[in-house]
Amino acid sequence: MTGERAKAPPYATRGVEALTLPSGAHGEEILAIEEPLEIRIGGEPVAVTMRTPGHDEELALGFCITEGLAPVAARVPDDLAANTVDVEATGFDPLRMRRHFYTSSSCGVCGKGAIEAVEVTAPRIESTLEIRADIVASLPDRLLEAQRGFAATGGLHGTGLFDAAGELVCAREDVGRHNAMDKVVGWAFGEDLLPLEHHVLCVSGRLSFELVQKAAVAGCPVLVAVGAPSSLAVELAADRGVTLCGWVREGRMTVYTEPWRIRT
Repeated sequence: MTGERAKAPPYATRGVEALTLPSGAHGEEILAIEEPLEIRIGGEPVAVTMRTPGHDEELALGFCITEGLAPVAARVPDDLAANTVDVEATGFDPLRMRRHFYTSSSCGVCGKGAIEAVEVTAPRIESTLEIRADIVASLPDRLLEAQRGFAATGGLHGTGLFDAAGELVCAREDVGRHNAMDKVVGWAFGEDLLPLEHHVLCVSGRLSFELVQKAAVAGCPVLVAVGAPSSLAVELAADRGVTLCGWVREGRMTVYTEPWRIRT
């Protein structure tokens, strides 16, 4: 692991002393850093997320986009406050934002209401993109190869953006799976790639409602994961026209929605 640890971003990892049992050996373990990031819009705090430092402006932009806002740019605030990013967003309404968060936090109460809330910010995806099944099957391994932080710590989630040929376009890592997705969406925004109608997103863990929501807002037609989706994630994917592929490992996969996009 020595070579892999050397390649891990220094801002994302930290060494700590630990005891290994039953050998009784003392040594350094490399851990993923977890710190809060305050996201401000026009100087007003709107959210705090626990994240792994790095690509903070992308994270803030992606967060705003997937929450239905219209960001223009993100930067370190004028007061140079640590762990803070200030976002410029057009037509920002703080009261609307608070109402949105209240609705989002109540998603567990009513799945139908949660899906209806996503409809406001994510039109149904009509992309005609199709991708070969063997390419889909290869994406988790291709993402893993790009996960330097995971190789060093085993404690970071990854999200990768791929083209239809399976070539990696962007990969980001974070202790929060939703943060890794937001970082990729924020990067895509900066590259003027949104909506992602010709791309595929791949995540390193399971498929939650929140990840499908973010992919749908970004306009991505195919979402791939090595783990299982939740029932509400499948419902949302079906409603928004997202092809959802879970359990993608060892050449196999389960396609839950819009299977016509996967060519065998």
